[in-house]
Amino acid sequence: MRKFDDSIPLKLLKAREVTMGFFRPILQEIPMTEQQWRVIRALNEHEELESKQLADLCCILSPSLTGIINRLEQQGYIKRRKSPEDQRRTLISLTDKAKSMFAELSPRLEQRYRDLAAQLTPEDLQTLHTLLTKVCQIKP
Repeated sequence: MRKFDDSIPLKLLKAREVTMGFFRPILQEIPMTEQQWRVIRALNEHEELESKQLADLCCILSPSLTGIINRLEQQGYIKRRKSPEDQRRTLISLTDKAKSMFAELSPRLEQRYRDLAAQLTPEDLQTLHTLLTKVCQIKP
């Protein structure tokens, strides 16, 4: 068996923790969890999604997403409506309050992203993106 520190899943987890360390302090000010922010970001980009689409985009299991959606709705950040084409489908979107919060917070988070990226060369950053994209396409 390979050495503990040579484990790809472990290295990916460590890399995630390092990178999220750039963003967590800002999210904690709101306060908002990383998963809640992912939902807000996805809805900001896609405008309106079904729960299953949102779960897939945000890499959140459906049972966990249900709780996240409920909390975001209670906080006034998201709204739900029935699909006019199919009343069994529920569509989720951001409220004006969430859009305003997103617009206010995004520049600070984008600056933290630039701070993170500045610690890598442009070539390394491109290689990292390319390799992570390949890893995400691997089928178990």
